[in-house]
Amino acid sequence: MTNNSETELVKTIIEAIREKKGKDISHVDLSTLDLSTVSDFVICSAGSTSQVSAIADSVREYVESHLGLRPYNYDGYANSIWIVIDYGSVMVHIFTPETRTFYNLEDLWLDATITEIPNLD
Repeated sequence: MTNNSETELVKTIIEAIREKKGKDISHVDLSTLDLSTVSDFVICSAGSTSQVSAIADSVREYVESHLGLRPYNYDGYANSIWIVIDYGSVMVHIFTPETRTFYNLEDLWLDATITEIPNLD
């Protein structure tokens, strides 16, 4: 995937998250890090496990309808406290607040460029 298509994918993922009222969205740009196997993480929080699932469904459907892309894989629907969606170079992480705090992915990648996306409300 080229850098422009990665940027478009990240933008589209963020739109899909916002459609389902995802909160505290972070874009973690890993493209300049030598040891990273992906270019970008998009991370967000949801208020409940049902909202985690709804956001994940929204991302998958929105990206497919707008960009024609399906994820390589996804996991986490069984308990829906953390769903990850794999688009190859871009990974989407949707958490309940407690699970996001516990794993704290942003702190694991402090040497990356992290952009906080403002909440809509």
